Formats: sequence, structure tokens, C-alpha cells
Amino acid sequence: MKDVEIFNATPECIDGIMIVENLSFRIPWSRNSITDEITKNSFAKYICARIGNQIVGYAGMWIICGEGHITNIAVHPEFRRNGIGSRLLSKLVEIARENDVYAMTLEVRKSNLGAQELYKKHGFKPSGIRKAYYSDNGEDAIIMWKEIF
Repeated sequence: MKDVEIFNATPECIDGIMIVENLSFRIPWSRNSITDEITKNSFAKYICARIGNQIVGYAGMWIICGEGHITNIAVHPEFRRNGIGSRLLSKLVEIARENDVYAMTLEVRKSNLGAQELYKKHGFKPSGIRKAYYSDNGEDAIIMWKEIF
């Protein structure tokens, strides 16, 4: 989608992020958690995707000791399969490079094959399993890593 703008998240984005968050996750982060990530967490880098005035996706990562840990990536259900998730992920990798990150990691549900394929297309490789990682149903998480440099 050409008219998608990717930009650094601001407090004004929180309402839109919460809509995407609540539509995307079984156990969504709270408004307070998202707000703290954007306004208080000095390790956090959050970005948004916008079409017109609507937030249609967002992503975040923590940068700690040279590693980037992707905390969230979500696209509004009505806008999925249009490359927005891929653009958000590419921007996170760009931000990681700008911050001298040497590797990025994330966890993804074992059942979320679509997300796993997206991550693989961007160079992430499965490297382990976190057993019963997700508290809602005890599902395992696949740990994925990508070397940056």
C-alpha cells in the first residue's frame, strides 16, 4: 500500500495503537503498559503505520546491550496481507542498525505460521522454544533470531 506512512510513535498514537492491540492479541497489553513504553521506557523504540488519520499498525522493540528484542508487531485486521507488517519489520531493522544492534530476537506463537513466515522472509531463524510461554492457553513460543552485522 503506497499511502502508508511509517513514523515514530507519539503519545497521540496511543488510542489508535490500543484499537490495533485489542483486535490483534488474545491477551492485549494494557493502555498503561503501552503508554509507559512510548513515554517512559528509554530502551523502547515504537513505530506506527498510518493511512490518512488512522493507525493501522504498530511495532516496538527494546534495545538493550546491543540486542533488539521485538516486543510487539500488529496490523489492524482490515489492513493485513498488504505489506504493512513487512514495512514495520523493515523499519525496526533499520532502527536497530542505527542503534548499533548486532542481533534481534522475538517470540512468536507456535501456531502463528503467518507471522513466522514473515519473520523468516526478513532473515529471522528459529533458534529455540519457550515451553508454555503464553499464559492464556499454555502454547509454546518459537524463539527467532536475526544477526544484523
